[in-house]
Amino acid sequence: MQIDIVNGNNEKVGALELSESVFGGRVKTDLIWESVVQQNAAARRGTHATKNRALVSGSGKKPWRQKGTGRARVGEIRNPLWRKGGTVFGPQPRSYEYALPRKVQRGALRAALALKLGEGGVVVVDRLEVAERKTKAAAALLQRLGVSGKTLIIDVKPDEGFVLAARNLAGIRVVPSARVTARDVIDTTKVIATREALEKLQESLG
Repeated sequence: MQIDIVNGNNEKVGALELSESVFGGRVKTDLIWESVVQQNAAARRGTHATKNRALVSGSGKKPWRQKGTGRARVGEIRNPLWRKGGTVFGPQPRSYEYALPRKVQRGALRAALALKLGEGGVVVVDRLEVAERKTKAAAALLQRLGVSGKTLIIDVKPDEGFVLAARNLAGIRVVPSARVTARDVIDTTKVIATREALEKLQESLG
């Protein structure tokens, strides 16, 4: 399996051999799903909270004596059975984050990249640099590469000038190859990767 390598002007300058064992074969979408759900869960704020009978405002005094009034017994007005009383077993602040096995994470990223490669949604460039740190320069470079919509840009160590130039472009994300996830890849229309970044990914996912 080969993929073309282009320069900043979208001219072919070479080809990269991709391993069939890494990017070939059946795409395991179940691993992608597990990875995306795990990352979405980790991103949840979890700041929801309700007041129980200890936290709700109101007196703790017994409203009437226990026996002899003909009414139901009650200990305080903060009773959960009463209007404006405390909530029983309501949600409390917590973290939804959980860990996935490293093997599952690698398999999910491998499957996501294989899916994008199969769809023709991956562009490999020799390097990503701009002459000046201006949004206009980054937009022109991406336009020459045929980028439109949500795009993920992967580099081993992203060029600082390019990152600063592209940060104001809507839908553009620049991620180091060591930190890219399956959700990053799936949640984009195009993936632009440098030759070095794709070689590193192939090595780590093999």
